[in-house]
Amino acid sequence: MSVKSKVLNRLGLSKVYFDKTKFNNSITVFDTSIGTMNVGDEIINDSAKKWLKYLFSNEQFINLSTHDGISNVGINRSSTSDYRFVCGSNILNSNLLTSQQWNFSPFDFLRIEPLTLMGVGWSNYQKKPSSYTKWIYNNRLEKDIIHSVRDSYSLSMLNTIGVKNVINTSCPTMWGLTESHCKKIPQEQAENVVFTLTDYRADLIKDSELIKILISNYKSVYFWIQGSRDLSYFNQLDKNLTKHVILVAPRLDAYDVILDSSESLDFVGTRLHAGIRAMQKGRRAIILGVDNRAIEKQKDFNLPVVLRENIQKELTNKIKSNFPTNVRIPEESINKWMEQFKC
Repeated sequence: MSVKSKVLNRLGLSKVYFDKTKFNNSITVFDTSIGTMNVGDEIINDSAKKWLKYLFSNEQFINLSTHDGISNVGINRSSTSDYRFVCGSNILNSNLLTSQQWNFSPFDFLRIEPLTLMGVGWSNYQKKPSSYTKWIYNNRLEKDIIHSVRDSYSLSMLNTIGVKNVINTSCPTMWGLTESHCKKIPQEQAENVVFTLTDYRADLIKDSELIKILISNYKSVYFWIQGSRDLSYFNQLDKNLTKHVILVAPRLDAYDVILDSSESLDFVGTRLHAGIRAMQKGRRAIILGVDNRAIEKQKDFNLPVVLRENIQKELTNKIKSNFPTNVRIPEESINKWMEQFKC
């Protein structure tokens, strides 16, 4: 069995797609981590690219931005690719004219070749998409390919505007959270904890309560700065609390260092993909739900989520209890999405 086969089998995905005759072809990845102010986008795209490399072993990858728009060069280069993947992130939106996540003009969308969605999600709970947005999704997404979204809400929103060739695969960050992987994640409380906050979902009272609970229950408390304004928000909190917290630099490699260390460590926090990264690294995680992403993923895939509004009642008990990580990834849908790229 090849190394690639072993890796996919270990991750719970039985299909391996490899075509030795394909060389010098390319795929385009619209990478939401380029120009981002949120390191969570790096977590998403890191995972997405790992899976794409398993699918497309010989192809060249062309990485283009969504946040920073696209030039004539980008459009021309993407048009030469076999596929154009839009990876992860809450990039889907009800009004693409004002969306900052997908910074393409109407002219850009008209010129670009059809796109393929990979584990994308809808940005917040929103009203029905505008006529312009509906036209884009119906005319600039590949019609002969099954698209992948990360939760049932995103699936429903696309279905309501006529995009039916789409399935819920969960986010690519979760595809490796198989039953065998989750069984290796400790059930009991660790000695130390790393937490996150979300500047654009600020709640000084609830987040202060979070830090109090963590200081009371863990030996060392680390704060990973995932977003560009998280530190400024953290500095607004009571200094008598924050002086007990150790800061971790706002880079993915810095976060990985602590996750990969020999320390006994839990994750608790409001940043969804920081929690998923911790689980990828075999750490017990408690994600605090502050928006539709964590809430929908809990509904669909049994992510370990406690609503931030309930932390005073539930969080301490959750920390002190022994609980298994029982993430339920939709392996059949993941395989179905991957299978269509078999050569």
